[in-house]
Amino acid sequence: MKALILAAGKGTRLKALTADKPKALVKVNGVTLLERCINKLKDARVDDIIINIHHFGEQIMDYVEKNGNFGISVTFSDERDMLLDTGGGLKKAAWFFNNEQAFFVHNVDIISDINLQEMYQYHCANGHLATLAVRNRNTSRYLLFNAQHQLCGRINTKTNETQIINNQYNIDDLFPLAFSGIHVISPQIFRYFPHQTVFSITDWYLQLASDHKIAAYKHNQGLWMDMGKAEDIHLLEQQLLKHSI
Repeated sequence: MKALILAAGKGTRLKALTADKPKALVKVNGVTLLERCINKLKDARVDDIIINIHHFGEQIMDYVEKNGNFGISVTFSDERDMLLDTGGGLKKAAWFFNNEQAFFVHNVDIISDINLQEMYQYHCANGHLATLAVRNRNTSRYLLFNAQHQLCGRINTKTNETQIINNQYNIDDLFPLAFSGIHVISPQIFRYFPHQTVFSITDWYLQLASDHKIAAYKHNQGLWMDMGKAEDIHLLEQQLLKHSI
């Protein structure tokens, strides 16, 4: 099974922590975010990973090599010349997913105890083009889903900006859920790439959702945290100790 780890971000919100290294190599309880992400995917039977790199990308390549590729096959998608955003990152790495099997996309800064195998099985059983892990949590940006768990729009509660992809839906009939930065994607999605080189994968999903199954996989129980700000580290470390992760 294959996966893409999105690790090309600049980590600007982590300030001093990423002044001399990429976010992927920030340690939480002595273990880098990248190693945690790789191990999470390995536990879900992923054995072939591509990692996109940009900020201090050579450090990521050296780190993986020094650790024997963590016992799996690891490839790199080099974005050091130009950061491509999440959708552009997937587009550049699309060549890697050549076995017609669904695959994971996982943000490197996400730590959770979500059951990835169950999520993968749910995706395959329902014939979705993409399945997005989502949960009820406080944020300013929500994706909107209907009662059948299909993506229908999004809302930004700070700006009150709302986008509904199909006029048949009233916002009061939709359910706001926060995206968890974990996807399962069917390779058929590559037929619908936009012409742009740099684009957001969320924007692209919203374009596709009017004609294709872009669905929610809810995981409201258990641990989920992202390494968004430097001050989050202590809280994240405490939560990991509490959950024995």
